Amino acid sequence: MPGRDEIEIRPARSGDHLAIVTLAAAALGWRPEDPNDALFRWKHLDNAFGPSPMWVAEAAGALVAFRAMLRWEFERPGGGAPLRAVRAVDTATHPDHQGQGLFRRLTLHAVAELTADEVAFVFNTPNARSRPGYLKMGWQDVGRVPVAIAPRAPASLVRLARARVPADKWSLPTPVGEDAGVAMADAHGLAQLLASQPASAGLRTRRTPAFLRWRYAGGPVAYRTLLRTDSVADGFAVFRLRRRGSAVEATIGDVIVPDGDRRLVRELLAQVRSQARPDYVIRVQAPTLTRSAVRLPGQGPRLTWRGLTATTCPPLAEWDLQLGDIELF
Repeated sequence: MPGRDEIEIRPARSGDHLAIVTLAAAALGWRPEDPNDALFRWKHLDNAFGPSPMWVAEAAGALVAFRAMLRWEFERPGGGAPLRAVRAVDTATHPDHQGQGLFRRLTLHAVAELTADEVAFVFNTPNARSRPGYLKMGWQDVGRVPVAIAPRAPASLVRLARARVPADKWSLPTPVGEDAGVAMADAHGLAQLLASQPASAGLRTRRTPAFLRWRYAGGPVAYRTLLRTDSVADGFAVFRLRRRGSAVEATIGDVIVPDGDRRLVRELLAQVRSQARPDYVIRVQAPTLTRSAVRLPGQGPRLTWRGLTATTCPPLAEWDLQLGDIELF
């Protein structure tokens, strides 16, 4: 087995893609029938914010580990130039090389190179198993992103309480709404809607027509778009159905309406719940969710942050996130 000094850390090249995907499938237990290769390409090659910087560990000519950082951009409160950020997402080490510190070496190597590239910060929502490793490398725990649900009926809460399993990765089919790619094809109407949005009070993903089409229509995960009218300029909710145990949830990726009108947001959320008929609708907690929304105590992903050129971690109250910014990745 090659020693630490015989393992080379280098940037990934285009010719490494197949080896990276093969390594990820072996290390992460990807099912061969799932479109994980398409998902990887969508995230890291087609991203509207730019291709992901990736690094690999190579031993004796073979890839034994990799690390990818997803590019992201945020709008600042009060305007100004967007903040360039990355999200720490995919990483894997071949089982024969685990325990050699490659996750740490690759991640710190990425931190150094991204700092030199003047990226402001890294953010992610690691699970309980990987979070301690990030904290040891200088990440800060920002807090738990609050989520709330709006159940469709009392029996829905019973099914949710019994569903003590993670939600499925892949979407369930539904005829409600339109395919996101079709609904967002009107670039002019989409740009008109985005131009009407009020300034964010916190860090908010820089939403552009290209970003929205990439995020919700470009990959193998199916999203539906429920329009308020026959024009995307009048607002929409983007969602997907997925199974969580015996329950079916409607995950609200984003809701965008003219001028950010809360009344219109509530109307769209109520329509998703009544037309798609999930057990419940789930969204990042907000006063616009619905009046029947229930906060899920102790639930929601934990947000972590690592400064690169930025030196101060924004508190949780200064982040303006949607589920579409954090779920799936």
